[in-house]
Amino acid sequence: MESRASTRHASIGPQKARLVVDLIRGKRVGDALGVLEFNPRRASKLIAKTLKSAIANAESVHNVDVDTLYVKAAWVDGAQTQKRFLPRAHGRATRIIKRSSHVTIVVDERKG
Repeated sequence: MESRASTRHASIGPQKARLVVDLIRGKRVGDALGVLEFNPRRASKLIAKTLKSAIANAESVHNVDVDTLYVKAAWVDGAQTQKRFLPRAHGRATRIIKRSSHVTIVVDERKG
């Protein structure tokens, strides 16, 4: 009875988001939300929102007790990259790459 939620085209780099996702993988959802609440990284707020959505999906679709849920899988994929140019001295230009991410979280009921 797994449920999933995903956030697509999040404006944070995948490498930065993976650091936060690695902290919650395999934990109970209450513990995972506690870790995300006190984590100072910017990605933690976005990932907490996605996790709450996955919990709500599990409650509404499968009628599962929240206390038995855990983070079964969580991953971050790279999304489309925006390419911009910044003018520099002597008529040159520097390329700026703005990365974005797709965050997916799967929660499942833990037996026992």
